[in-house]
Amino acid sequence: MLKDNPFEVDNRIKNEIKSQLENLSTQSRNYINDIVVLINKEIGINKILSIILFGSQRAASKEFTEVSDCDLLIIFKDRVSNRHIREIEKYFIALEIKHNFREFNFKLVNKLLSVVQQTTGMFISHFLTKRKYWEDAKFHKIFNVNKFFSKLFAPRKIVLCSVIDNSNILYGKDLRDITLKRVSIPPFDMIKSTAMNLMISLFSIIIIPFKKLKPMKYQLEAVKWALRASNYYSFEDSEPLEKLVKRFMLLEKMTINKRHARMFYKRFLDLRKEPRMDIGFMLRCPLRILKIHVKGILFKKMLNKTK
Repeated sequence: MLKDNPFEVDNRIKNEIKSQLENLSTQSRNYINDIVVLINKEIGINKILSIILFGSQRAASKEFTEVSDCDLLIIFKDRVSNRHIREIEKYFIALEIKHNFREFNFKLVNKLLSVVQQTTGMFISHFLTKRKYWEDAKFHKIFNVNKFFSKLFAPRKIVLCSVIDNSNILYGKDLRDITLKRVSIPPFDMIKSTAMNLMISLFSIIIIPFKKLKPMKYQLEAVKWALRASNYYSFEDSEPLEKLVKRFMLLEKMTINKRHARMFYKRFLDLRKEPRMDIGFMLRCPLRILKIHVKGILFKKMLNKTK
């Protein structure tokens, strides 16, 4: 069997994903184009089943900000060895650094941040997995996070469903419904979401004196994922953050609570667009994260009673 001409394959992939990249930032387009070249050169397109873009930088989202990653999930055929996947990992990391989606860090910084990143997958712009892991919804194998920490803290099924619902297929087969149909979200996932996002929020407050660690970045992610997890648990959809904010504003009963919530969410959206240190906002985040989860749980409970 003749192997595809690498230049022809490269052009075929680029043409297929070109329309999906039009609304993305220049930084993301360049990063994805380099990923396509890398895949074609190091792995071969015949070993890829699907390339999925998810999160705030996906084409339909228009939510990307200075703190946004460009999240890609690449599903390989099962015959690709784990060793091969580990070998190409370094090239993906190099491209993240090249396109400013990852920074060089000192060893101490890596140690401080590794627990958060291994548990949540935050600030990692690529995830490499196999079809069998994807179809079986094995969270730690899909997102390459620590199995123990993810099982203990991560709201795995909420995160996985939210990722699937908030994604576009850049290339290959659409395998999302296969996994989505096999996943049901237990109420306990909301408890884990509360614990995880509170942990990240408090962690960001602890590292306020260390500006190089960018504590605000972690705080904004904690609030974002509190909103996304609680919204998906309650409404089972994934909408832009501005719409999620309006939904949770409607759940506020007291006028004074509405005013406080409106001020908080406005600050949150502003800081996502232009991140800067705001210690007052950061100190308010843990309580707001707790309130978001409580409102999500209560609203879901009310919906269940009406059925």
